[in-house]
Parts: sequence; structure tokens; C-alpha cells
Amino acid sequence: MKNIFVIFIAFAIFSCKRNPETNEGEKKGNYSGIIEYGNFSDKILFEIESDSINFKVFFTSLEQNANRIPLQNIEVSGDSINFKLQSDFYTYSFRNKWIENNSKLRGSLSVDTITIDYTLVKESLDNSNTPKSEEISFESNGLSLDGTIWYPSNKSSQALVIVTSSGNADRSASRAEAILFARMGFTTFHYDKRGTGNSEGNWEVATIEELSADDIKAIKFFSDKSGIPLKEIGIKGSSQGATKIPYILSELENLKFGIAVSCPGVSLLKSDLNYWININTEAIGNEIEAATAFQRKVFEFIAGKLSRTDLEKALDNEKSESWFSNIWVPNLDEIQMDKKLLYSPIPYFETTKQPVLILQGTLDEIIPSNSHELISNALTKSGNNNFKIILLEGASHSMHYVGESDFPYWSKLHPDYLKTIENWIDSVSNTK
Repeated sequence: MKNIFVIFIAFAIFSCKRNPETNEGEKKGNYSGIIEYGNFSDKILFEIESDSINFKVFFTSLEQNANRIPLQNIEVSGDSINFKLQSDFYTYSFRNKWIENNSKLRGSLSVDTITIDYTLVKESLDNSNTPKSEEISFESNGLSLDGTIWYPSNKSSQALVIVTSSGNADRSASRAEAILFARMGFTTFHYDKRGTGNSEGNWEVATIEELSADDIKAIKFFSDKSGIPLKEIGIKGSSQGATKIPYILSELENLKFGIAVSCPGVSLLKSDLNYWININTEAIGNEIEAATAFQRKVFEFIAGKLSRTDLEKALDNEKSESWFSNIWVPNLDEIQMDKKLLYSPIPYFETTKQPVLILQGTLDEIIPSNSHELISNALTKSGNNNFKIILLEGASHSMHYVGESDFPYWSKLHPDYLKTIENWIDSVSNTK
């Protein structure tokens, strides 16, 4: 599924000629603070490093899901350091000066027609509140999978495992969130899905059940490694990852809770079709129903539910229609069959007994808008009276705020997203 958020592209870091008067020992370090513009604010961090030749600068905004993004075009002259960040759509230009004996960085961010002034403060060397990480490997179905455990600064019995989601994204896609949860006090684990990052295997040919088996192996390994029992571990998944939550809970009945974010209340095929409808309805107009019927056939072919012969016959019959240019048809000779499209989480929600939080954004274009109702009905059918449905106003599928913003040039998490999860986990823990 499509993730709706700004993706930062890491280009090669340009070398800069050091000024002989520069004192790198004082100017290196982590500078953090808040940037504000109208109703927009965000906490950012610049990590300034240098070796015998170059300066390097890394950008972090956990609420943008950006962690140590290399900045480009670095220029250092005297007490000034300038650099840029390139996204899919915009160039962000940062101009900075070290002030107050290099304890602060005063700067400005320019993008499009807007310039924002800010002052960042150099962080102390005390890292006692910074989550510590541990890189690990574990075996699942003959495959070696890699992951990271994030430990909170204060030892905690609370733990959270972030299960993998759709596509070829590795654990870097959930790194910022894993760090944020560790800062909340959760020992947090996330990992590369098979065939992504450093993990072996092929996620494209795997079924949901096979991918869920990897998740189950990961959770058991994490429990053994951390010494935290399953009864103190919760699991969290988003999008396709959310659809696996009830399946995993049914397999590991001792798990404490599940959090399903942006979970479709239908099959993955119907959810993908729903997204296609949302982005094409305006262009196609009154013929959207006929076009949808054909697009459904394309998805059914990919899922192995419709033969190539039948799809090609439909192609010949419909290719002259005015809406056909809006249809997505892959190269039929290169398509990878994907039975995951036929998977629906609803039968598993109907048997889920553990506490469950369902989070859905009101501006989610991907999953059907009534998904939360379908899931609620399934959980009620299971006899589960310990679940909560929360709709976040103005949140997208990726839980980014897409409402009115005075600075619409980068997306960030909905302001209520993490707090909602934290408060719900606290309420669940207090009832035990």
C-alpha cells in the first residue's frame, strides 16, 4: 500500500573546505530545538560531525519519520554553516551561525516562498535519557532475519513489538517510531521483513500466514532475549501490518494487547481497489462503476483468482472505453502473483480476546471509511468487550496530519497519535 508522507532522498554528501580558523571540537555536536510557523511546530535535530577533511550534518525529526538523514551542499565559513535537504517535491535550505561560544545555532529555513527563523541549543553530553539500541539476528523458517531492540533509559517491564508491513520497506521505516516508543518507556523491537534490509528471503512470494509466522518467531525471540514475558508484550502494526495483529494474537494468546493502525475491514484486494476508486473518481466521473469492475479484474488476476485468458478477453472488450486510460494494468509477462491480496483480517478479529486498539484517520484514502465499523462488529462477535475504536480527525493513512497547516511543506505525525496510544496502553495496564 502507498505510504502518504514526504520521503527524504539521501544524496552524496558534498565535501567542504575547512576554514583554518574553525574549531571543530567546539562546533561539533547535537543541536536541537523547535521550529514554528503559524499553527505549525516541530522539534528538529542537527547532528554536526567532522573528520580530518569534511563536515557532515544529519537531520532528525522523529515526527516526520526522519532519522539521521544526510544533509547536502554543506558549506562552512568561519562561524557559518549552510546546507540543504532535498525531498521529492521541495528543496529545504538551511543557513546557520554558531553563537554564544558555539553553544547555540541560530538559523533560518527557506522553502518555496517561506523563511522561518529558529535557534537550536547544543545538547549536553549526558545521554542518560537516550534509548540504547542493540542489533540482533534470529532464525525464522530457515531464514536469517535482522532487527533492532531499543531499550528505554529506565528499565521497564513494558514492551512493544512493531510488526512488519507491506512492500519492500525495511525496519528504517519504523525506526523513528521505535525510538519514540522507547522514549515513552517501552522496550521496543522492530526488524527487517524477509527480503528487505539485511534479512534473507523473498517477501513478494510469501503469504500473509508465512509473514505472520516470521512475526511470531520475532516476538518469541524478543521475549527470550529481553527476559520480558509475553504477558507483558504488546504488538503494533500499521496498514498491512495491522491486518496481521488479530492473526498473531490468536496464535499467541498470552500477548498483552494489540494495536491496529489504519487497518482495512475488508480484504487487501478490496482495500487496494478502494484507494484506486478514491484517486480516480473525479477524473472518470459517472462511469466509475464500470471502470471499477474492470480494475477489480486486474487485481483478481494478480491474486490468482482470475485467469490470464479471462483478463485478456476483458482487455480486448474494454480497451476502447473512455475510462480505460485510468486503469492500472501491469506487464502481464512480469507480474508476480500475490495471494496476500485475498487475505482479510475480519475472521481473526472475530476470535480475538485480548485488548485491542483500532486507530483510523478520517482522511485515510486507502482503506474503506467504514473499516472501523466492520472491525468493531467482528470484535463484538468474538465476545471481546475490551477494545477501543478511535478516529483521528485530519489524519491520513500513515497517521500524518493532513489538515490545514500554515507550513504545508513537510508532513508530521498527527499531534494526538502517540499520546492516544500511550494513554490507551496505560488504561489497559491499569485494569490488569
